[in-house]
Amino acid sequence: MKKIVVIGATGTLGRAVVHELMARHQVIEVGATRGAHRVDSNDPASLEQLFGQLGPIDGVVTTTGKVYFGPLPEMTIDQFRKGLDDKLMGQVNVVFTALRHVNDGGSFTLTSGILADEPIREGVSATTVNLALEGFVRSAAIELPRGIRINIVSPTVLSEAMEHYAPYFRGFEPVSAQRAALAYLRSVEGAQTGRVYRVGF
Repeated sequence: MKKIVVIGATGTLGRAVVHELMARHQVIEVGATRGAHRVDSNDPASLEQLFGQLGPIDGVVTTTGKVYFGPLPEMTIDQFRKGLDDKLMGQVNVVFTALRHVNDGGSFTLTSGILADEPIREGVSATTVNLALEGFVRSAAIELPRGIRINIVSPTVLSEAMEHYAPYFRGFEPVSAQRAALAYLRSVEGAQTGRVYRVGF
């Protein structure tokens, strides 16, 4: 049994990941505004406090991050930076902070998304951030010490989110959060590193 921290555990995808992992692992659920453990991934001090309290762990899963959707010609720099500061650096911050708390042979599993491979109108922020995250994971995989692995899951749009995101994803076939969660299980329990697990495409 591994001790796995799931950041974003109160969200739709996070809840599904927790459900899959709980069958065989000790799962520590962390939310941004809800739950027994809370953290602001954009604040290194908040992350330091969290991982200092939790002690040694075997893995970290992140299912967090916001990006901005909107037409490029009307987008402001601040709007574009939302995804860079939140989804990209939020997850990168977790890796930098948690690294010394992860046991030998442990793992990180981050989250990108289908727009890394399939750009859409009004999705330039998401495409940029997702590709940057995948580049970070593939590069970090060859430098992480002590046999620590790092992978990233790239799901298509979730069926549970279509009510909100359907206008951006016309013609895309959604997948359930439960199906996407299986890829996180593969990353946590597997042996691969530097891998992008694409789900639903």
